[in-house]
Amino acid sequence: MSAKSLSLIAASTALAVTALAGCAGNQQQSQPQSGDTRFVAGDGKVQVFDAAGRVKAPAIEGTTLDGATQKLGSGTVYVLNFWASWCAPCRAEGPVLKDIAAKTKDKGVQFLGVNFKDQKASAQAFDRSLQPGYPSIFDQAGRVLLSFQGTVPPAAIPSTLIIDGQGRIAARALGAVKYNDLLAAIDKVTDERG
Repeated sequence: MSAKSLSLIAASTALAVTALAGCAGNQQQSQPQSGDTRFVAGDGKVQVFDAAGRVKAPAIEGTTLDGATQKLGSGTVYVLNFWASWCAPCRAEGPVLKDIAAKTKDKGVQFLGVNFKDQKASAQAFDRSLQPGYPSIFDQAGRVLLSFQGTVPPAAIPSTLIIDGQGRIAARALGAVKYNDLLAAIDKVTDERG
């Protein structure tokens, strides 16, 4: 192979690695602007917001990967997870979310995935493989995520939100969540109801 060919292969490989790592890099300091398509990743730490300063979550409704209609109700603590089948951190956190969803179900906590910027067949295949025990809205265009602009950067993946029983955004994590951090945040939010 010529030096030029090797150089092109190296450049292509570097570009592919950068694209794949886009959802696993360091969190950007500035909030992306509307229409910004750069991916923003975080460290997965869960930030719980003070109850007095929480903002109302937007109305969420959509068609799930299996064709049902899903929306957020009132009086329930929800965990929303924004994911895509091609995102390695999303795939890695899948078993964590599945386990916590099963563990907190008896407390009335409901999980809802939001799959975006993905192909439906790929998302369905991942969902069948993981069998998370909760539905995911198929939101290829990212409209659901964009409705949370100001709380979640429009290009942040994965991201997880906890919605309290009053329909307010109680906590968020940018990046793949850590098991104990997410479970502790859910417990804190559900204990507020008691």
